[in-house]
Amino acid sequence: MKRNIFHTLTSSLYLLIIALTGSVLLTGCKNRGGGNNKYALTGDTVVDGKNLVQINCTKCHALVPVNALTKDVWKYHTLPAMGKYLGMTAYLGGYFKRDTSGLTLLEWQNIVAYYQKMAPGSLPAAKPPVGAVNSMAGFNVIEPKAQPNVAYTIMAAINPYNHKIYTSDGVSNLLQEWDSKLKLSKSVVLPSPAVHASFVKNEEGGTSGQFAAIGQLDPVDFPNGKVMSVNLDDDKLKPAVFASELARPVQTLQGDFNKDGLIDWVVCGQGGSKGGVYLFKQNPDHSVTQVNISDKAGAVKAVSGDFNKDGWPDLMVLFGRGDEGLVMFLNDQHGGFTQKRLLSFPPVYGSTDFELADIDHDGNPDLIYSCGYNYNDSRILKPYHGLYLYKNTGDFNFKQQWFYPINGCTKFVTADFNADGKLDIVTTAFFADLRDNPAESCIYFEQDKSFSFKPYTLPVSKYGRWKSMDVGDINNDGKPDVVLGNFSTGYNLQPGLKQTWDKKLPFIILQNNFKK
Repeated sequence: MKRNIFHTLTSSLYLLIIALTGSVLLTGCKNRGGGNNKYALTGDTVVDGKNLVQINCTKCHALVPVNALTKDVWKYHTLPAMGKYLGMTAYLGGYFKRDTSGLTLLEWQNIVAYYQKMAPGSLPAAKPPVGAVNSMAGFNVIEPKAQPNVAYTIMAAINPYNHKIYTSDGVSNLLQEWDSKLKLSKSVVLPSPAVHASFVKNEEGGTSGQFAAIGQLDPVDFPNGKVMSVNLDDDKLKPAVFASELARPVQTLQGDFNKDGLIDWVVCGQGGSKGGVYLFKQNPDHSVTQVNISDKAGAVKAVSGDFNKDGWPDLMVLFGRGDEGLVMFLNDQHGGFTQKRLLSFPPVYGSTDFELADIDHDGNPDLIYSCGYNYNDSRILKPYHGLYLYKNTGDFNFKQQWFYPINGCTKFVTADFNADGKLDIVTTAFFADLRDNPAESCIYFEQDKSFSFKPYTLPVSKYGRWKSMDVGDINNDGKPDVVLGNFSTGYNLQPGLKQTWDKKLPFIILQNNFKK
């Protein structure tokens, strides 16, 4: 591929990246240190480096194009972090080997030289396909009273049954309930911060929540995550442990996956280098049995649906660390799942969110996908981060149709906000260019026709830094609103950045005032 691939940022060139990286059959990190298939060095740095990278660096994940990162990031961050998986140890600006596993030192030096010669000195900024209008569009900002402590809101969720808001603080581990007037009504301390909530209405009309208490916020292999069941009708909330010893659970999803009439739960255990996708089957006595659908780390989100139309619920899971990609898990009707990889992404993408929606109304669910988690081993702004739309051409074969660059795009929600019959999108970017373009931290995309959107940068960056969001009808007026959670301090990747947003505001509401 040409080195100016990110100057144009056209859809066709981005499709070329995905085609090249996605075509590699990923066999997982169990093949690490397996040698280089006896590649014979030619003495040409570019030829040898390119071939060694293709042979060795695709054993665990999709190929990262050499021009996806800068020379300095490759040299000082990414290569030292990756070298250990190929038998190399970084030391005082160089490398040494402890044993005979993986590559030889000479082969590794060829890889390092290749990146130094071919990687760009900087990455050009991306140019959006259409200019954004700075406007609140049809939203109004509603804010609660500022709290006495610094806001570390790691979760903000809307209960569709009682229209209340639930937030979780990433430092105090408090789970908090906010009433319709945005006043704090209840709170309880969880074992660790809750990062996701699923709400359930029981036969008696009461509501409960399943909260994914992540354990460790940092991606380390310490399985102390839990799923907590909370009776939301209780005055003191009273959490109970539903599942424990999980690898950083980040989502819970309910469904009757064995069709026995009882609710089962899927949990995405993102983990660090170890994780999984877990199914908790409910037994007739209401106990649960855990089954591992996948032992792969990095699960970001799962959605369920009958994808092969056999009458049984299936899963689609986005993995966002290392071996990134979208995987379909088809229900085998016997208590297990068979998997099929649909898309692969380079690990520099930092996949963050996805949804399925029939954007063009052809009967096939299309893919909305975002990437932009930017706090791993390459903390620079990346022009390929943002919001992507893929058309389902049939049988879940996805073809990229549209891309809008957003530095550090973290999450999105969808709804027909303006009631025109077309799906709209609101995005947040926790790792936005907060120094030079803070407006990109929250964008409303109004769909005007299939796979075409008009963007509005919502001027809300002064209120907070948005790490979580949800959509729902908060004021019970029949229109979808948005809540944005403010994780106000930390995870800074821009040296010298001055904090200009509110530190004490836990969240804000984007109240929907579009006219029907």
